[in-house]
Amino acid sequence: MNRIGAALALMLAVTAPAQAAVIVYSTNLTDALEPNPSPATGFAMVTIDDVANTMRVQASFSGLLGNSTASHIHVINGPGDANTADQNGPVATTTPTFAGFPLGVTSGIYDQTFSLTASGSYNPAFVTAAGGTVPQARVAFLQGLDDERAYFQIHSSVALGGEIRGFLEAQDVPEPTSLTLAGLALAGLFLRRRSR
Repeated sequence: MNRIGAALALMLAVTAPAQAAVIVYSTNLTDALEPNPSPATGFAMVTIDDVANTMRVQASFSGLLGNSTASHIHVINGPGDANTADQNGPVATTTPTFAGFPLGVTSGIYDQTFSLTASGSYNPAFVTAAGGTVPQARVAFLQGLDDERAYFQIHSSVALGGEIRGFLEAQDVPEPTSLTLAGLALAGLFLRRRSR
């Protein structure tokens, strides 16, 4: 392959449109929105791939006063200021806890991917409230994330109603246009260096 062919191949590889629309939500987990004080802290990240219909849930936590008993995502039903302690929503994801979540500990790390099209990824009561089907639950769940009405919560033996939580907020991810421009710049740099 000649230099121009190599440069074009590189440009196409770098500027090819993404195969999936990925949206990342994250939050710091604290006691600020819980009724009981706790020194515990944590971090949660939820990555939605809306083409593959998957949700990757990653979390870390430490310093719980009690042993962990459950973790899941709640979605507040209505619009408005969702980031207040007096607003609670039903559990949207699998109950009582995410599969494989570290239970019976005061600290832990978690990383699991779920299908957004599987009924087992949702709380049956959430599916019913969303209209009775998994596709309707998926739409309601994703809308809750987009509207920042979804919060990640960890429950413990000391705080059965929840020891730490945080509202999930969308993170900035490079736009496809920015990636295309970056790809063109890299291809131009490659051609310029090869011509010298």
